[in-house]
Amino acid sequence: MQSLLFSFNGRIRRQQFWLATLGVAIVYIVLATILSMLIRSGGAMGMIGGILGLVVLVAYLWALFAIQVKRWHDRDKSWVWIFVGIITFGLWTLIECGFLDGTPGPNKFGPSPKGLTAPTTAPAV
Repeated sequence: MQSLLFSFNGRIRRQQFWLATLGVAIVYIVLATILSMLIRSGGAMGMIGGILGLVVLVAYLWALFAIQVKRWHDRDKSWVWIFVGIITFGLWTLIECGFLDGTPGPNKFGPSPKGLTAPTTAPAV
């Protein structure tokens, strides 16, 4: 789980992408809701809630980027493609990372997360 959420190396499948993205989003929403109640209480607790909220936001964004980078790696693309997702308001990321299959077999970012080897071609006769 730690390498899935905090490492930028390797490749992940679409299923892992969706489950991790949804899981991280749900955890973030729950924590943000609790912390917003703490912030509204004001005083010292409000300040602590604000600081914790910032830490939770940074951890959330880090995990989302790590998940997305690994999915781009599975598509045989570098982390720079995150910017394409930002420019297209996430639409291209949704299409490429969420719906298209990864590179079959190993690529420059590692072995296939499906455990498959590169497709072989039949020898010419």
